Amino acid sequence: MAGMTGAELVRARRRLEGFTAGLFEEFTRCDQRARGACYVRGLLLEGRRKSIQPMAARLPDTNKQALHHFIHASPWDWRAVRRRLAERMCRVIDPAVWVVDDTGFPKDGRHSVGVQRQYCGTLGKVANCQLGVSVHAASEQASCPLDWRLFLPTGWNHDIQRRHAAHLPTDVHHRPKWQLALDMLDELAGWELHPPVLVADAGYGDTGAFRQGLAGRGVGYVVQVKPATCATPERHQPPVVVAGRQHTPHITPGERASLHALVTTAGEQAAVPIIWREGSRGRQRSRFVALRVRAPGLEQGGWLLAEWPPDQAAPRDYWLSNLPERTPMVALVRLGKLRWRIEHDYRELKDALGLDHYQVRSWPGWHHHVTLVSAAHAFVTLQRLDPKARASA
Repeated sequence: MAGMTGAELVRARRRLEGFTAGLFEEFTRCDQRARGACYVRGLLLEGRRKSIQPMAARLPDTNKQALHHFIHASPWDWRAVRRRLAERMCRVIDPAVWVVDDTGFPKDGRHSVGVQRQYCGTLGKVANCQLGVSVHAASEQASCPLDWRLFLPTGWNHDIQRRHAAHLPTDVHHRPKWQLALDMLDELAGWELHPPVLVADAGYGDTGAFRQGLAGRGVGYVVQVKPATCATPERHQPPVVVAGRQHTPHITPGERASLHALVTTAGEQAAVPIIWREGSRGRQRSRFVALRVRAPGLEQGGWLLAEWPPDQAAPRDYWLSNLPERTPMVALVRLGKLRWRIEHDYRELKDALGLDHYQVRSWPGWHHHVTLVSAAHAFVTLQRLDPKARASA
């Protein structure tokens, strides 16, 4: 659906006009409402590049200068637009989880806001890039971004010249990515939106302060962690029989050990086969071990979940969760595995909708651009979820 032909967009034009009219309703100036609608339409149209110049060439009712001004200099509030998007998309998607992650924006030069040589997951190596942190609502059927933050490396804290050129607010400084994620949860909570369950990869889940921050906000989570992360068993593990001989676990309650040690001590006999979804590749299945442990963010006890595929000699992936003890293991697995939706979102946001096509140099420009790309993604998602829209497109 993303990357629509001119004919497809004509058929969807009335829906798109209604969508953007509601989204930009609070804009006080009619020219801002028109530019916003035009920019979203440009992102949706087919085209290899979704930066301003090629989009303006494809749109008959605007020009490069007008679009450039709207993104870089027009003082519209991106937060108000994101709030309207988040409220609507949470109602429509009815998410099972919210997903936290980050993505890289490869850049040339050193003047794009927040740019630095750092690890770029998009390229799989250290490169000159920006990093954006995002929160997405996700179900098995659909997902979309709800909020964004730009990661600011420490080198930008006192670089007065670059800060001034990028129009960085004086109160914006480096914050760890996990703290930016918590900041977004606080902003979304201020909009009366709360995650049903939060999931994240080990880049976030492995940070005890992040897990404690979630617990302190009353947020349930299933987050990936590294095997070397430590926890203590919540209860005694009974002896088990291995190869005909009784084996007594060497880790006792209250003794701190790595998650890998805890799971391998429980042994393969503790692994349970689980089917967690029916996908395009058929039934998704593997074996999992679930143990009760204590760790930062799980001071009152929580779940350690590990995937131990039947064809592997050791566990492969690990999660910690503060969901209630009565939570079925299959539910823990389904929730943790739903993180895959964010990769789908990033791929569509970038490949089809131009998230990283535009060399945005300023702080407001970056936020304006990612907000409007999120709006285009939301429209595509709404089209997919509405059978009448699919029939007319």
